[in-house]
Amino acid sequence: MIKVVRGNPTPEELAAALAVVQARAAAAAAAAPGQVIPDEWADPARTIPSGRVPHPGPKAWRTSFWPA
Repeated sequence: MIKVVRGNPTPEELAAALAVVQARAAAAAAAAPGQVIPDEWADPARTIPSGRVPHPGPKAWRTSFWPA
């Protein structure tokens, strides 16, 4: 059920909004059932501080772990 909370949409505007919602729902249902989209919180890159990304070079392995 969709409820208009604010405003007074015309029937055409309401039909356009419902078409978008139906298209998004159809696209989500058409996605492969075995395909799992990883959660952004599970991304390991999120835990790397932005200023401490190791760069190639001598002893670069040290900057990947040791605190500054």
